[in-house]
Amino acid sequence: MIHEWHNSDLSPLLSLWLESTIYAHPFIQERYWHDSEALVREAYLPYATTWVWQEHGELEGFISVMDGQFIGALFVRPALIGRGIGKALMNHVKQRYDWLSLEVYQKNERAVKFYYAQGFRIEESAWQEETRHPTWIMNWQAGQTP
Repeated sequence: MIHEWHNSDLSPLLSLWLESTIYAHPFIQERYWHDSEALVREAYLPYATTWVWQEHGELEGFISVMDGQFIGALFVRPALIGRGIGKALMNHVKQRYDWLSLEVYQKNERAVKFYYAQGFRIEESAWQEETRHPTWIMNWQAGQTP
């Protein structure tokens, strides 16, 4: 079900990213995400290693790691949240890296709790000027006790 994405057509990833990111961030204007799509398509996804969860040929979730350490994306189709897809994708990358970092909006409490349950710990806070919202920088290291 999980495999690395090698398709040069990023539109399925972008479609799932847009649907999921709007759902996960109701505190940010939807227009911001539409305006960010080109940046995700041109500057992030092509330079990340991405693994996808597919069922019956349908893309249901994906995780992207940039620079061998930064989780730039972890998205699951909203209707399937809570079914273990995000955890499976996270475990998949944790088997391949010894240290991972990510940035998550502080108001995205569901994601913060999820990452904490996966062994990530808050290291610092940051401010996203574009959205005018604070974030947490969270890290995970292999072998650390959760």
